[in-house]
Amino acid sequence: MSSRDRPLRTCGIYRNLPEFGPSVSGLTAIICGATGVSGFHALRALLSSPRWSRIFILSRSPLSSTARSFLSNEQLFRTTYVSVDLLSSAETISQKLSEAKVKADYVFYYAYLQPVTNGMSADVAQDLINVNVPMFRNLLDALPLANTTPKRILLQTGGKNYGVHAGRGRTPLVESDPQPRLIADNFYYHQEDLLKAFCEKHPGTSWNVIRPMGIIGAVANSPLNGYTCFGVYAAVQAHKGEPLEFGGNLDAWQTEQMHSSARLTGYLSEWAVLEPECANQAFNALDGTTLSWDRLFEAFASWWGVSKGVVGPDLDESKYRTDLSLGGGDANPLGYGPPVNEDAWVEMMAKSDGKLTWNPFKDKDANFMGDFGYIVCGTPSASKTRRFGYNGFVDTLESLHEMYLECERFGMLPKMSQAKAQPLI
Repeated sequence: MSSRDRPLRTCGIYRNLPEFGPSVSGLTAIICGATGVSGFHALRALLSSPRWSRIFILSRSPLSSTARSFLSNEQLFRTTYVSVDLLSSAETISQKLSEAKVKADYVFYYAYLQPVTNGMSADVAQDLINVNVPMFRNLLDALPLANTTPKRILLQTGGKNYGVHAGRGRTPLVESDPQPRLIADNFYYHQEDLLKAFCEKHPGTSWNVIRPMGIIGAVANSPLNGYTCFGVYAAVQAHKGEPLEFGGNLDAWQTEQMHSSARLTGYLSEWAVLEPECANQAFNALDGTTLSWDRLFEAFASWWGVSKGVVGPDLDESKYRTDLSLGGGDANPLGYGPPVNEDAWVEMMAKSDGKLTWNPFKDKDANFMGDFGYIVCGTPSASKTRRFGYNGFVDTLESLHEMYLECERFGMLPKMSQAKAQPLI
């Protein structure tokens, strides 16, 4: 069943993807949170192979018509939507699963709810625990009640597992590093505890944990995509004929960072659950390319046709401030920077002939992840995935450009002036 002796495959810009033999077929899965950025692109990754015969989509709302347009009729035919609120009781969830005749070999869990508060303070961390841990517990409790015992359950967490939201971590970030629970609590830790306890109670089920960093992927109204706001900023500055001004310091400007494209993370997740040797293992999820904000801003200016170019960081460190999670307060972790003009965005919407329909200024709190983009927090290690045999790769510039193209289809961003990204070659 292992993919190690099989040739690698390419799917669009996603290269060196693992492949499995013809005996790996007729697979069934549950995806929780398929309307979110990670779950939707994991769904697309799984459906790119015919080995998945049925995927049950568990969420409160079905995929939007725009999201469905990214899938072929044949792919849609292999999906079944099950309306489930994971905040409801395990008994209610199990009844929904039974009524839909859900039987799944694998469970992929990406569900997430953002509380009213945002940011990364200790109070927000507790709010996240209060809303997200019960959802996962309810699902786990519901599975045996619905006579569904999966072979593998995959939970996606993220970089905050290493405490990077509390300050710079020990670089590189290694999967075996101890979790800094005493420094900064996080709902990830509680979810992992629940997952491991479930697998101990049900010996036929094993687990995986996947840890992406900054997530790249287009989906409507996701609070977890930290790169949408930079597309908004670049498009506005191009519209106004003004330069892109970097809002962080020189350290952030020049430091290489890793990113995690949601589709590639989906391919990694598929590989992890199908490889027998990967049972009960956690893996970092990485594109394979390191990028500095210096190169990213140069690309943003080129993609949107910002004629005035880029203005780098102000070297006067006294102008910056940093509010790293545990300090609280209203300070913006970006430090300081030019405000984006809402009037210009509304003007762009009016001139778009109905193509630009999303106004990010209507709910600024829902787009808070960009506030943490300039924080230098440590580079995750790719050693473990390589040792276990995974070599999936995407050029982050190509992935970001693809994301912005798909954001245009969602009505979230205007059309870019550059049709393709120049990869880092």
